[in-house]
Amino acid sequence: MTVISILTADDLERRLDAFAALMLACVEDGASVGFVLPFTLAESAAFWTNRVLPGVRSGKVLLLAAERAGKLAGTVQLDCDTMPNQPHRAEVRKLLVHPDFRRQGVARALMAELERQAALRHRRLLTLDTRTGDSAEPLYGSIGYRVAGIIPDFCRDTIQDRLDPTTIMYKAL
Repeated sequence: MTVISILTADDLERRLDAFAALMLACVEDGASVGFVLPFTLAESAAFWTNRVLPGVRSGKVLLLAAERAGKLAGTVQLDCDTMPNQPHRAEVRKLLVHPDFRRQGVARALMAELERQAALRHRRLLTLDTRTGDSAEPLYGSIGYRVAGIIPDFCRDTIQDRLDPTTIMYKAL
């Protein structure tokens, strides 16, 4: 059974090692989440500390965690730090599922709760980007996200020295 919870800044600080290990496992498995190999546990921890923790602490970023069998199986963020003319929307960031827990409904459970939380915060439009062709792209499509467009040469591949396109997607809640 997957248990989804909202984490506070204190929770993230206490579980920093687990979040760093989760991201490292995903990047090593080829996930395009902003990092390239070689990638270290220290770099992963620095991301959570420097880039995610301040947003969680300020309340502008909602951090969700998925637990299975007492282990951190996945996470996703809802970034509500929008400009004054965009109080109705938010961005989905860093949907990560540990390779050991993939294809078990973890991503779907995280996204369902993220969407529920977005609606509670009066966010009616969600946006995201995903590397074109990744396994996440059909997942997002299957839960109602629509393609707005594709940007070529958007990011460097995690493993190979090449540039990959990204697919921009959205969902109206």
